Amino acid sequence: MKTQYYTATSLDGFIATEDDSLDWLFPLGDINDTSYPAFIAEVGALAMGASTYEWMLRHAQTVTAETGSAWPYTQPTWVFTNRTLPAIAGATLHFVRGDVRPVHAAMREAAQDKNIWVVGGGDLAGQFCDAGLLDELIIQMGSVTLGKGKPLFPRRLTSPPLVLDSVRQVGSGFAELRYRVPTR
Repeated sequence: MKTQYYTATSLDGFIATEDDSLDWLFPLGDINDTSYPAFIAEVGALAMGASTYEWMLRHAQTVTAETGSAWPYTQPTWVFTNRTLPAIAGATLHFVRGDVRPVHAAMREAAQDKNIWVVGGGDLAGQFCDAGLLDELIIQMGSVTLGKGKPLFPRRLTSPPLVLDSVRQVGSGFAELRYRVPTR
């Protein structure tokens, strides 16, 4: 079982624009050409920040058109938020706040022997890393720059550095980078 941060980023390190748009991402390639289909098959629980969840709410029609459901995940999802957010019908959601450690324990139990996916954003992934709970970063680096926006991973990790395990080209728009988080 691993806790993984799987995301896409621009070359200059942003996962979304400053207004949480992902419009830059979708023209870059087909998700089925990435490792996502194999990745999601091994996920047993999700952690998601409020901004990511609100993006899902705002784009429910698009998500439904592409996946057949406003909520494309069968796994239980923990949404970290300090606000009251509406639930999506048919989704197994847990709205939580505070320290990621006790929530991670509940997620591990729910995931059984499968992995935990920290969907986003970057600060939430950083909180898991700060707590020593993040095992791997899987980054789909897109061939665009945004100039500013929501950072990929707003933390300084220098000692020890992440360990690059693999690099793979995905079409003409992405490079997939897999990093292991070393034990500190």
